[in-house]
Amino acid sequence: MSIQLCILASGSSGNCTAVRTPAGVFLIDAGIGPRTASARLSAVRVKVSEIRAICLTHLDRDHFNLGWISTLIRQQIPVFCSAARIDDLRRITGCDQVASLIHPFDAKEFEPSPNTSVRSIHLPHDAQGSHAFLLKHCEARVGYATDLGDVPSSLIDQFCGVDLLAIESNYDPQMQRASGRPLFLQRRITGGRGHLSNSQSLTAVKAIFDRSEKNGLPIPRHVVLLHRSRQCNCPKLVSKLFSQDARIASRLVLAEQHEPTAWLGAAAAPIGGEQLRWAWG
Repeated sequence: MSIQLCILASGSSGNCTAVRTPAGVFLIDAGIGPRTASARLSAVRVKVSEIRAICLTHLDRDHFNLGWISTLIRQQIPVFCSAARIDDLRRITGCDQVASLIHPFDAKEFEPSPNTSVRSIHLPHDAQGSHAFLLKHCEARVGYATDLGDVPSSLIDQFCGVDLLAIESNYDPQMQRASGRPLFLQRRITGGRGHLSNSQSLTAVKAIFDRSEKNGLPIPRHVVLLHRSRQCNCPKLVSKLFSQDARIASRLVLAEQHEPTAWLGAAAAPIGGEQLRWAWG
């Protein structure tokens, strides 16, 4: 069997990814409101009422939109959050009915959906950090990492051999310097605890590919680039840079802020160089 991902939104205005397996659908982050999420899910033939759980990478507003509170309560949707941030999540929701739905995760695996395990990897993002996720369903494995200040060696190790890789590629350094943004903001983004540049992201992707090939494991069938800055990045620039590696070029998918990707499949079987778009009817 397989895992499928649909990136509903990716960027500073909101992040949300739908994960689908034969056991059901859950979300990674909920940084767009439920109405927007509903419209985009409808476009890929899923209803908000089908969501089984939400897994939060961290609690920034573009990753958890408080507009979800009433939907969480009405549908009794479990929310998985880092154990270190449970008190913060309870405080910002301010609702006992939501508190009962919150489930802490730590370095151990957890199951947001039957037969789908998720392992978190701590990332150095801002003061509180963020988390990457390694998803497993049967033999399929997905690596998902956004809002990375840096790439820890543990992420390369654990994403070795994944069938689908989704990783941040936030900014171009030259565009960042020319943006006119305040210097403190530029330092926050580029200082090792903010976001990944295109070149940093490419280095990480190539390391995962190299490690996978060295160990006789498959390389990802899709490389999905997340959280692209609208002001300090350019899709043509990103595509040109990543396509310099022939292994990546035919697998490249750029997630967008205002429209969903197709369903992207992850399975253990090889696919050659052609992207596969699965749509379940």
